[in-house]
Amino acid sequence: MTDENNIFEVVGQPHPNRSERVEKLAELGFTWADLEEEEYWIDQLVLMPKETYAELEQAAAALWRILDKAARYVHRRPDLYELIGIPPILWTMLNELPIPEPGLISRYARFDFAVANDGTIKLLELNADTPTGYVEASIATPWLMEQAGYDSPNARMKDLVAEAWAIEQPDTVACVDYGWHLEDSGTIEALGRHSGLDLHYEDCLELWIDEGILKNKDGRTIERLFALYPKEWMAVDDAGEALSYAIETGRLTIFNGPHSILLQSKGLLAAVWGLYELGLLFDTEERQAIAKYMLPTYNKPVFAGGFVSKSMFGREGGSVRLFDEEGRLELEDQEGFDSSVLFPTVYQKRAELARINTVFGERHLLTGLFVLNGTPCGLLGRAGGPITGNTSHFIALGVK
Repeated sequence: MTDENNIFEVVGQPHPNRSERVEKLAELGFTWADLEEEEYWIDQLVLMPKETYAELEQAAAALWRILDKAARYVHRRPDLYELIGIPPILWTMLNELPIPEPGLISRYARFDFAVANDGTIKLLELNADTPTGYVEASIATPWLMEQAGYDSPNARMKDLVAEAWAIEQPDTVACVDYGWHLEDSGTIEALGRHSGLDLHYEDCLELWIDEGILKNKDGRTIERLFALYPKEWMAVDDAGEALSYAIETGRLTIFNGPHSILLQSKGLLAAVWGLYELGLLFDTEERQAIAKYMLPTYNKPVFAGGFVSKSMFGREGGSVRLFDEEGRLELEDQEGFDSSVLFPTVYQKRAELARINTVFGERHLLTGLFVLNGTPCGLLGRAGGPITGNTSHFIALGVK
């Protein structure tokens, strides 16, 4: 299922008894392999060469340092906060709280790369605030690889989470619709389990704030919270101002920390590209990594050829629009929420995603790579259309 010009190899055929495999994955903690009538998980494997994985890790490490440096450059500069779309409600919090040490602004993040069939690597975006896909990468992928006789570089993910959370020490983990939203609930439960900590699990919608103190529905005080709650939502949620006050006054500590929103903004990619073009901030080695692995990204559509527009805080492909070589709209995501109605837009040169032949037909492959406690690790494969959104599928991604 591959050709000589494609570095990716699709191996295996779906197991004849899918339900048995789905049941086993659910026992391990991956409970959404099938969603209603939809087969979210593709029961095949995608393998990349060791050399490609090594380069991917090196690229991620270099880009992690570059984006960390850019976030520190932006820190405490309202003009640059505005440029990269940081909601003003967060500015005081970002200015008054100490920014974490280099490389650890976020301890739980995921890069999304476009790796082309020829092995060319380009960064699409960084989710440094609330990435999901953790269960697929840390639990399902190693098990699926092991079943097929392959080692997985993802096996160390849980140890890195344990290291990170041993330092951060959350007392509570939360997501919206806990117990109902399978993916988010499963994600926080897996993180909590891998941390080894004794934790409380809560629904964000049942939490309330009393004079700057966060409490659960029974009145229990929460002091250290890990939440799959995007920080830009504070700008639009009714309780956003009260939550930001609780954090900026030190009554509540959240993880990932507040400054992860600087890394989360796709506007930071435009800032990095602008600084690169102006010859500012970055040394020779960093400039080489930017030129090789980043895409030209701007606050305006200045491209002669094909480009992509997306919200600075878009998630799940909801705000993504693809434009062709003549600048005409070619494709837009119709499924996800279009957050460009709330936040500014960035424009990025188009990159080529690998195409793989699966039992569902030809699909575009998005290559995710987690960065946990500052260490690049953990591949996440997603197969879908040219825009990787809510309707894409999980496919285990490994190294041959």
